Amino acid sequence: MTAVAPAKAALRARLLDWYDRHRRDLPWRAKGGERADPYRVWLSEIMLQQTTVPHATPYFLAFTTRWPTVGDLAPAADGEVMAAWAGLGYYARARNLLACARVVARDHGGVFPANEAALRTLPGVGDYTAAAIAAIAFDRPANVVDGNVERVMARLFAVETTLPGAKPALKRLAADLVTADRPGDWAQALMDLGSGVCRPRSPLCEICPLTYDCHARAGGAPETYPRRSAKAARPHRHGVAYRMVRGGEIALVRRPPRGLLGGMLALPTTDWRAAPFSQTEAVAVAPVRADWIDKGSVEHVFTHFSLTLRVLEAAVAADDAAWMWTPTSEAVASVPSVFAKALK
Repeated sequence: MTAVAPAKAALRARLLDWYDRHRRDLPWRAKGGERADPYRVWLSEIMLQQTTVPHATPYFLAFTTRWPTVGDLAPAADGEVMAAWAGLGYYARARNLLACARVVARDHGGVFPANEAALRTLPGVGDYTAAAIAAIAFDRPANVVDGNVERVMARLFAVETTLPGAKPALKRLAADLVTADRPGDWAQALMDLGSGVCRPRSPLCEICPLTYDCHARAGGAPETYPRRSAKAARPHRHGVAYRMVRGGEIALVRRPPRGLLGGMLALPTTDWRAAPFSQTEAVAVAPVRADWIDKGSVEHVFTHFSLTLRVLEAAVAADDAAWMWTPTSEAVASVPSVFAKALK
């Protein structure tokens, strides 16, 4: 990255000054004057993909208490890590998390590489995550562009192209502001600005350090940026989940390692399809013959579709090697949120 023009240098100075006074206190963020821990930066970035800071924070604290270094995480059992991840969603991230920890421990001596190209070779580390680790953990000049940064760029420069087509232009605009001066703080300053001030709705322009630089603000409607194309309707699917109870226990199964919710503990379920299941169909494909009682249904929204999941319950005496009998009091904390809803 090269030096920026004087006007952009002044913009950078205003934002970094604001960041020095208003930076968020986050459990994975190094204190002023401290060096960031690459493991904590990496772990937080993986957890924060498609997840909010308040939701990810208790998981981060639990992970770093149980596995304080990448060397501690690498030998952990797959099932333990998946169980600790339950409720964070996007479970391929958990599988890649463990795969990445093992590669770093085995091939890099337990030390994360410092440059973007090497970081991108790690499982689950794409362009954004590699740039974030390089900038925040190693203070390398890297262009860290997430949804918050895209929104800030779209408003600063009043970019009229709609998303997702605007992404390359927004990334170029962000790159023009990156220098070798405090790249980690710059990346985090943009994140904090987008998260707390340049919000998707009701941006707080009156307290923004860049309000007089912002073309969208000058146009009078900053909340209308970034421009977006109309969203396609989200498909809706239907399925049935089976609560098999035995005394104070309930039967869980391990989902296949690949696919949606792969490798996670779950209730036995039908396939999820466009048409609802009748009671006759649901009983016919149940895991075992029993007196199944309809317990109603739950609704859940995934990224690409929504789901209505009917819940049938029965007391069963049969057993199967695939069933993991789990105390009912522990089951909710062991499964993804869609099945936690069904258990509740």
